[in-house]
Amino acid sequence: MLTLKSINSDRVWRGAKQVLLSVAALALSVGMALPARAGDIPGVKKNVTPAYPQAAKNLKIFGEVYVEAVVDPDGNVKDVRPVSGAMMLSQAAKDAVRQWKFAPSASERVVVVAFNFVNP
Repeated sequence: MLTLKSINSDRVWRGAKQVLLSVAALALSVGMALPARAGDIPGVKKNVTPAYPQAAKNLKIFGEVYVEAVVDPDGNVKDVRPVSGAMMLSQAAKDAVRQWKFAPSASERVVVVAFNFVNP
C-alpha cells in the first residue's frame, strides 16, 4: 500500500540550505588544508628541487612526499619536518626545502609542500 504525505516545503528548503552550507564549509576547509605543489606556493622567492636519491631509484621507491616547513617573518625556513611519504624520499625533500627562501611576512607561518618522486 502506498501512502502519500504532505511535505512542508519551507522546512525542506531550510534543511537543504543547511546541508549545502555544511558541504560548502567542508569543501573550503579541506581545500585550505591540502598541501601545495612546489610550483604553486605563493611568496616563494627561491626553491630547490629535491634530488632523487640513487638508493631509492635502485630500490624502486617512489611516490608523493609531504613536508611541513616553518617559515620565519624574514622568509627563512626555520624548521622542516616530514608529514608523510617514504623516509628515504622525505629526507631529500627536507634537505631541498631547507634551502628555500620566501617573501617576508608579518608573522611566522607554516607551509606544507608536496613532491612527487617518479622512478624513471
